[in-house]
Amino acid sequence: MRRLFFLALLLAPALACARIPGAMFYLMGTPKSMASFEAHADKIGVVVPTWYHVDESGLVSGEPNPLVMQLARQHRMPVMPILSAGGLRDKFHQLLHDEAAKKAMIAALVEQGTRHGYLGFQFDFENIDWNDRDALSLMTKQTAEALHKHGLQLSIAVVPNAPGYAGGGGFAQWMWKYWRGAYDLKALGQSADLICLMTYDQHTRWTTPGPVGGMPWTVQHLEYALTLVPKDKLSVGIATYGYHWYTADPRREDGKEESNIAAAYIDADESFPLARQYGATIQWDPVEHESWFWFYRDGMREWVFLPDARAFRDRVALVKQYGLQGYCSWVLGAEDPKVWDELPEATR
Repeated sequence: MRRLFFLALLLAPALACARIPGAMFYLMGTPKSMASFEAHADKIGVVVPTWYHVDESGLVSGEPNPLVMQLARQHRMPVMPILSAGGLRDKFHQLLHDEAAKKAMIAALVEQGTRHGYLGFQFDFENIDWNDRDALSLMTKQTAEALHKHGLQLSIAVVPNAPGYAGGGGFAQWMWKYWRGAYDLKALGQSADLICLMTYDQHTRWTTPGPVGGMPWTVQHLEYALTLVPKDKLSVGIATYGYHWYTADPRREDGKEESNIAAAYIDADESFPLARQYGATIQWDPVEHESWFWFYRDGMREWVFLPDARAFRDRVALVKQYGLQGYCSWVLGAEDPKVWDELPEATR
């Protein structure tokens, strides 16, 4: 009886409005991610926890967090857990081309979704060879059709891939081959209920310093996606974390030495204190719509780019400007606390 009540409570509002609510936030199992979720549950439309993993044989592992489920019931909040594959390219390739494994995976998702009253699941498969593009589209279609029969939805997080082909540089070619090229946005948009466009990580540990997701870059990928995906199925990604670039130890474990320019994730509870510690001036880039600062340590310049509350607000504004379904934000606990001052209570 309790399970049926929970299922009705979570699914009925979402199915009645025929689409997933617009304010989607990702949740990790870390203490500060959980603390942010507890503190701001009234402003979260859908919570997307990182609970489930699938291996190459189709074995789905994971389980819900009881506290998250309790708070979701109290706030009438739909829960749509992530299903990931750990970013292991070869093993994911095996799964994509093994019909028995896919059937096992889909059966497990249906069982878990109905047992716990989830809204559905979100595919978060990354580091995929571009040759598996059609296979990913097929698995998405097969999964969505099965979930829909049981009143469950499927969303998918995709790496942005404008302009639709590999660029001329070596890095762009590598990105297309292993990150961007696997996502057929038109096919995925026809199968899935929602496309979460991960418009972040423009610059990372693989690149020189720069914005996490600059506004011109974000708009470029958004407008390209809109040529392939209906706007009521498209959610723009908003990062809450930043990156910190610095020169790390050049000595490797094998005793050899090589260049080691590091870039590490940095959350707001670390980036703002770091700026104060070194007397750095946090600056606003009016073109990229993102904040940044630099400082010297050991005689070398270090860089931090951080999407703060102002950056978050400007990206939420894109939802209204382009008539999108909403936004999906990675990740709870990393954000500038002032982000929450910008957001209304979620509509249930």
